[in-house]
Amino acid sequence: MACTLASGALLCSMAWPVWVGQAQAASVPPVAGPKAAQHVAAPTDAHAATLPKAQGAPVQASGRPQVVIVRANPLHASAGGGLIHSQTEPQAQSVVGQEYIRLQSPTATAFELVSQLPGANVSGSDPFGFSPQTNISVRGMNGDAIGYVLEGMPLNDIAYYTGYPSQFADSENYENIALQQGSPDLDSPVLNAAGGLMKLRFRAPAQKAGGQLSASYGSYDTNREFLRLDTGEIGHNTGLRGFVSYSHGATDNWRGAGRDERQHVDFKLEKTWGQGNSAGLLGSWNQAVDSYYPQVSKDDWRTYGIGGPNNLDRHFHADDDYGGSDYWRLSRQPERTLYLAAPLQFTLAEGLSLHVTPYAQGAYGNAAGGTQLPTSGLYNGTEAVPDVLDLPVTADGYSTVRADYTQRSFRSGFTTALEWKRGVNDLVLGYWYDYGDDTERETFAAVNGSGNAGSIWGGRPITLADGNMLLGASNHTLSQTNALFVGDRVSLLQGRLLLTAGFKEVMFSRTGTNAVPGAPYHANMNTAVPLPRFGVRFQITPEHQVFFNATTNFRTPAEPALYDVYDPTSGAVTQKGTSSLKNEYSIAEELGYRYAGSRVVGSLTLFNYNFTNRQIATLAMINGAPVDSTINAGGQTSRGVDVEIGLRPWHHISPYLSGEYLHATIDNDLYSGGDLLPTRGKRAVRSPTLQAAAGLTYDDGHFFGVMTVKYTGHQYATFMNDERMPSHVTGNLALGYRMDDVSVLHRPEFRMNFINITNQHYLSGVADPTMNAHDTQGRYGTTIAGQAPDYYIGGGFAALFTASTGF
Repeated sequence: MACTLASGALLCSMAWPVWVGQAQAASVPPVAGPKAAQHVAAPTDAHAATLPKAQGAPVQASGRPQVVIVRANPLHASAGGGLIHSQTEPQAQSVVGQEYIRLQSPTATAFELVSQLPGANVSGSDPFGFSPQTNISVRGMNGDAIGYVLEGMPLNDIAYYTGYPSQFADSENYENIALQQGSPDLDSPVLNAAGGLMKLRFRAPAQKAGGQLSASYGSYDTNREFLRLDTGEIGHNTGLRGFVSYSHGATDNWRGAGRDERQHVDFKLEKTWGQGNSAGLLGSWNQAVDSYYPQVSKDDWRTYGIGGPNNLDRHFHADDDYGGSDYWRLSRQPERTLYLAAPLQFTLAEGLSLHVTPYAQGAYGNAAGGTQLPTSGLYNGTEAVPDVLDLPVTADGYSTVRADYTQRSFRSGFTTALEWKRGVNDLVLGYWYDYGDDTERETFAAVNGSGNAGSIWGGRPITLADGNMLLGASNHTLSQTNALFVGDRVSLLQGRLLLTAGFKEVMFSRTGTNAVPGAPYHANMNTAVPLPRFGVRFQITPEHQVFFNATTNFRTPAEPALYDVYDPTSGAVTQKGTSSLKNEYSIAEELGYRYAGSRVVGSLTLFNYNFTNRQIATLAMINGAPVDSTINAGGQTSRGVDVEIGLRPWHHISPYLSGEYLHATIDNDLYSGGDLLPTRGKRAVRSPTLQAAAGLTYDDGHFFGVMTVKYTGHQYATFMNDERMPSHVTGNLALGYRMDDVSVLHRPEFRMNFINITNQHYLSGVADPTMNAHDTQGRYGTTIAGQAPDYYIGGGFAALFTASTGF
């Protein structure tokens, strides 16, 4: 085979048509000169441009060489500035790559990095992503219905299934982030992914020793420092490489008082040997102290906007309307997390390989909040407290305290899969085991005259005369997961037709205890869920592809649903725990079309979901502390279309467009207040009908910039659709210059990131959906009292300057 470079493509002469990956090179007429390239279709980005080696230049029977194009896939040549990549799996998936990630603010979280993708609806509370009050929904499915996996290791909270993206990784260490909008992979170690899967992948350690250094400064006295060191190959021909990074960041709250701080470490060590053998060790450590931004009702938003009572107070005022409970130091939320995984791959024989990923995690945090308790007439669970609280800050029969809701969790497990490739078949047999240990407790700490309540990690709880602590909650839960799965992939017609089928059986159990006085002590649940799936993908031509899949997904209810919760002012049950928990279960179908040409990459996906026992997450205030909870929303039907399209660099310009239409409706009336609320046919909460995003990237190797705009349509905050959140439009901008190498510095770079460039003041998400905002008559004539939902306030304008360099 002989190859020459012409017009940015590699022209190779050979005597037969070949399939590159899964795309067959088109046969072309014997045309001389550069025009020959105009008649040849290029293979898709999804496959490396590899061809069999040959001696010389084979020719056709006519004696004239056949021409095929083998297009390289350098990082800078992807479509849409790195926001779209060609896909070949028979399911919807969108991917952002390093070329897009590296132009964003270095503080951007994984949620913010995928916010332009179709179906992704991201709600944030601050412009730089420090706050844990961030959420994502995909096709109307909330963030706790999405699985988060880092190279085979689950990242979801073991109790609530939520994801905390500021804990995952620093943006500089991502190779890519994939968002599967419809369903998780067969082997994904997740219990909740009825709404899809987010797959995170670290960059590979560099071949040569070096690193990256950056420093940032911007609005709200924000500073961030980042250092990564690459070992290169350790020793001689060992195949052992690694990297470790450390970052520190701090920022003032953009509204109200408070300052947040984050420290983070990522690392990865990997060794390769032989044919297809590898072993790795990777992980992340995170410590952060964040301030809680108050959620707001619609009325408060109209009255105060981003000011006044919607913020935490800078100073402690024991004589204000809140008794000082709105002092910002009482709502500081500290947390520490550690994620560890060791992905292993072994070739056992020709076509036979074993994949194993053991993992371990630990986390501790305190979701604190200021509140007031009566000095007398209290209850500890169901037991009346004879004590009269004698605390430093007391007025009008109430004492100001800090509610400490602490969570300590440990998790370990492994996934293993045996893969056998023979002929057109690729068979996999696998097993997943997961063990979780979670302890949660709500205590109360006395506040002194300066607003100090002891350690923010949860110290000095109020103790009653009998020696017991005053408790709002106290539970301990052990959970175990056993899952077996089998799948097969059949590749036919020289790779043009791919058929996939799989089955997964998940067996899950929880055993818990509730130590609150008077509460049922034991709680447990067991469930087993069958999950069949099927998919097909057909490569019509090298550019055109269609796919279809039918999958089943599920989500077990969050752990707190097991336990009774009591009001300490009355002893009344505010949440009734139950062991008769019903899993959310969905049947989903997708039908899609993809195009991957020499200039344009695009996809269009039609989707349909049918849910039973739909689980809706809320953020409830439990005795003054913000705690996740869930509502069973019965049946739901969701239908819609996702579309995205991007252009490969053209005169250094790469545009991108995405959009979604979603029609999500509630299938039945919901039980509330002893009656049925007439919700059948209403729109589902957190499900905007329309979303659209656009991006425009310019990069000539030195000057670069990217502008993104996102429109999110209105979304309902109640199941009765009697209150909704308005639509909003936000835009971000990045501009910078990249130098040539300077001595030991590799491509120094200077960048300005502008976030929310029009300084929109807007509600970014529904934090606490309710059944109905206004009094409503039930099906049986009962008046069901309304309750106002709460919302997140989106971050304001911010600018951040970053100087970085490799070395």
